[in-house]
Amino acid sequence: MTTHRHFANKLARAFTKLMGGEASAGVLLIVVAALALFAANSTWAHGYHDLFHDQLAWTPVAKLDTFHLWINDALMAIFFFVVGLEIKREILDGELSSPAKRRLPVLAAAAGMIVPALIYLLTAGTGQTMQRGWAIPAATDIAFAVGVLGLLGNRIPPSLRLFLLTVAIVDDLGAVIIIALFYTAQIKLAWGVGALVILGALIFANRGGVRHVWIYLLLGIGLWYCVLYSGIHATIAGVVFAFTIPLKLRGGDSMLLRLEHALVPWNSYIIVPLFGFANAGVALAGIGLAGLLDPVPLGIALGLFVGKQLGIFTAIVASDRLGFAPRPAGASWVQLWGMSVLCGIGFTMSLFIGALAFPMHPVLIEEAKLGVLVGSLFSSLLGYAILRLAARPPAPPVEG
Repeated sequence: MTTHRHFANKLARAFTKLMGGEASAGVLLIVVAALALFAANSTWAHGYHDLFHDQLAWTPVAKLDTFHLWINDALMAIFFFVVGLEIKREILDGELSSPAKRRLPVLAAAAGMIVPALIYLLTAGTGQTMQRGWAIPAATDIAFAVGVLGLLGNRIPPSLRLFLLTVAIVDDLGAVIIIALFYTAQIKLAWGVGALVILGALIFANRGGVRHVWIYLLLGIGLWYCVLYSGIHATIAGVVFAFTIPLKLRGGDSMLLRLEHALVPWNSYIIVPLFGFANAGVALAGIGLAGLLDPVPLGIALGLFVGKQLGIFTAIVASDRLGFAPRPAGASWVQLWGMSVLCGIGFTMSLFIGALAFPMHPVLIEEAKLGVLVGSLFSSLLGYAILRLAARPPAPPVEG
């Protein structure tokens, strides 16, 4: 009886740890991805597809006539808005607020985007259509990666978690720039001008010290609507809008922090999981696991699993050895390697870019999903194993 009680207590503690704190959002994404794969390859496959892709009977925005478009073009604009808030906060008052703080994470993030892109291009070949997927393995999923770190508890020094977050934020900024520059259709001038006018109004409100959040939100919705019809991907409006939100107002109030704190739970537990469920369902019947050896999925999987760790870890080692910027304090080289491997988890942003890269090739979109899921899975398993087995750094000597 004692043994059973002991086992039950251990199981309860493990479940509490799994679903508590930072780990819960990452675990939820794992569950959602598994459910999407099951739904796409079960007797409910047609219902799963129809749920997201059947035309809606009524929609308030004519361009968004399916549930899938509402998720990818509207809800994901909120996701990018929160990403923009995080980026602005870090640049003005965080780990990216000074050149000394920016050096290593910016270098590591850049290397972690360039090397996976090169590996993809070397694997996928020179075809014009295939080349459009070069940016898919360049992104890191913050929620997934931090969720895995959360499972490791105090085995991980705080500096390592902070560094991963900073690299991922710079990585997100790079992904946003890539989407704006390389995955934008022909711009419709009238709508673009309308977006610029509203952006000017938002900047004026910021400079004028406007404190009413509803004014910003109304203008932000107008900005999103104009960008949606302009030809620029609508999610870019989320980031641009975030940059106009005041960090500090008179009296010590922070509209940016209030919005960020209010929206992060919605992002982590509703928007991103819903996006994952709508986009991670790979129909293996048309591809099969053998399809992983096709150029697109293989290039993406290798880019995430090999390219991310190779680029980021090499940048950290070179920077430390050359004196450009020291490695994070308290983190061993093995732990830094494990963290670099975890950056190969590219779930949310990689799936998003995959849909943008091959809009006219549904088979390639499915293959891209397969590559993202496999590369992310291997990165999460190996990264967790390395960090789990790595020796904890020695405690600093006590002064006395």
